[in-house]
Amino acid sequence: MSQNFPDPGRSADGALERVVAGLLPDDNPALTEATASVAFLTVQAARHTGRSSGYVNTVLSVRVGPCVGSCAVEPDEVDSSAVDSAVVREIVGSDVASLLAHPARAVRIAALDAYLAARRPHPLDSRTVRIPSGTSLEKSMARARVVADLVPLPAGGTVAVIGVVNSLLSALRERGLDYVACDLGGGRTEWDEPITDDHRAAIEGADAVLASGMTLGNGTFDDISHRCRERGIPLVMFAQTGAAVLRELLGDGTGGAGEIAALSAEPYPFFWLSGDATDVHVYGEGHGAGEGGGSA
Repeated sequence: MSQNFPDPGRSADGALERVVAGLLPDDNPALTEATASVAFLTVQAARHTGRSSGYVNTVLSVRVGPCVGSCAVEPDEVDSSAVDSAVVREIVGSDVASLLAHPARAVRIAALDAYLAARRPHPLDSRTVRIPSGTSLEKSMARARVVADLVPLPAGGTVAVIGVVNSLLSALRERGLDYVACDLGGGRTEWDEPITDDHRAAIEGADAVLASGMTLGNGTFDDISHRCRERGIPLVMFAQTGAAVLRELLGDGTGGAGEIAALSAEPYPFFWLSGDATDVHVYGEGHGAGEGGGSA
């Protein structure tokens, strides 16, 4: 990640450095005392009934105390053994301090995510929205409406959606918003719209950015945040992976450029793991406080 942004302390690497340096208040337990008790890889393939396309995600998860932290893993990381079953076994029993120095970025982010969530559980200072039980598509659309409501734009605005989830695109349409679909994998949306793989171009033509927590794992988050700061447009995050890390980067609610304006935090267990009701924790307010309503 680039280290030359105007405010590197607000970056994902900056959050990691603050924890390692012991600068976060009330650190308890100490990083060397907090240990990973569980670690696991989840490989998820999804194609909702009624949809013509699907997706596959791989997620590394680490448990510290009562909380599970996660980081999305790019396919080449698994293929190159940067994160594999041997790494998962090595994580268990390690203290957080050593995991924050691990050579694999996914391990560092997942451990930091778990540690921060254990320090301050999401329900303490967020608005919790219950996603009702239902089919995978019903739950996906319910969550998408919660996320779309966080985008602080009136109808007619354009959103750069970085990390394409078709349900999110559908929910933005329901709000009367246009979008530019962007994903590292490129391709086409469910409605045969082009998906660019260039987040810079997508942001350039947008009034707001809605980005996945997966950007922490693939290394694009800091550049996305930097470009939003340069253009003075709001950055909204939807995060299953890295949710507690991104919470550290939230703005103060004044709409200052370059800070995360709002966050949908959905730590493990993710909605697609169960047909039962699950929770999304919302920070910040956008278009409205939508009730009832991919993966990040």
